Amino acid sequence: MKRILLFVLTNVMVVAVLGIVASLLGVNRYLTASGLDLGALLGFALVIGFGGAIISLLISKPMAKWTAGVRIINQPANVDEAWIVETVRKLADKAGIGMPEVGIFEGAPNAFATGAFKNSALVAVSTGLLQGMKHEEIEAVIGHEIAHVANGDMVTMTLIQGVMNTFVVFLSRVIAYAIDSFLNKGNERSSGPGIGYMVTTIVLDIVLGFAAAIVVAWFSRHREFRADAGAAQLMGRRQPMINALARLGGLPAGELPKSVAAFGIMGGVGKLFATHPPIEDRIAALQNAQA
Repeated sequence: MKRILLFVLTNVMVVAVLGIVASLLGVNRYLTASGLDLGALLGFALVIGFGGAIISLLISKPMAKWTAGVRIINQPANVDEAWIVETVRKLADKAGIGMPEVGIFEGAPNAFATGAFKNSALVAVSTGLLQGMKHEEIEAVIGHEIAHVANGDMVTMTLIQGVMNTFVVFLSRVIAYAIDSFLNKGNERSSGPGIGYMVTTIVLDIVLGFAAAIVVAWFSRHREFRADAGAAQLMGRRQPMINALARLGGLPAGELPKSVAAFGIMGGVGKLFATHPPIEDRIAALQNAQA
């Protein structure tokens, strides 16, 4: 709950800072004189940036279950399922969080954690992971996901995304309105912004959206190193996590739904937009921390 309050406060502060900066630079006077209500725009940016991110966070668990086809283990049907549930329980207790829901989904090796609150999260592993790895390695992967939950990564990632969304919505419309005003300089504006505003807004939403995605992906990669270290700490040694990463590096990664891709053990395309660092970098980080 504290992280949710921080989420709200941060977004409000971001909007307040944008308003103050616009006032200090005189942008608000120019925009107001041109017919743009800066206060309404700030409110719109807050609702769109914050609203979309918080809704995605609150529905993250049911969406993950639906899109990934997760089967929740309410009552273990065999020894393997009983072991998975007990492993999650043991690591959750060590991490000081409530027992997450535990699930299995069909697919190549992967796992993920999601949920708005760290005491009611979901940890899911794929059938490919269970079939292709040793128990100690699977435990390390589960420890990695538990570390994500304990670190509050779901809320933090949503916070970063929400802040980026707010900036994109605000800046794209301010710049678009300025460009549209320049293009219509000397002409009487009938009502509202013109075609230049609409076209520029669409283009800037795309361009700035890509820039925001790069920032979010960079933070996601940094957070993966923390989760690897957290798994090693929960297990009391780093070698199982190193072995798990080495084995995952030699297996085809299972593709996760977009809503939980950032919280998997593997994933991402391209250096700038990758949500996860290269496997070799993660192994090197753990080995260097060992020294």
